[in-house]
Amino acid sequence: MMARRKMSLSELAEQVDITLSNLSILKTGKAKAIRFSTLEKICQVLDCQPADILEFVN
Repeated sequence: MMARRKMSLSELAEQVDITLSNLSILKTGKAKAIRFSTLEKICQVLDCQPADILEFVN
């Protein structure tokens, strides 16, 4: 979604008000959890739905 919106990781971090390192952890799939408020902000900034950026891996 970031590529579609032509947005860099640092731009997204700034607009979502999250540290670049925490956003990087989310992007690489190494995060164990995410707050709904953070997910909501990311979706608002990227104009998408959670399913557009999340994937369930069993």
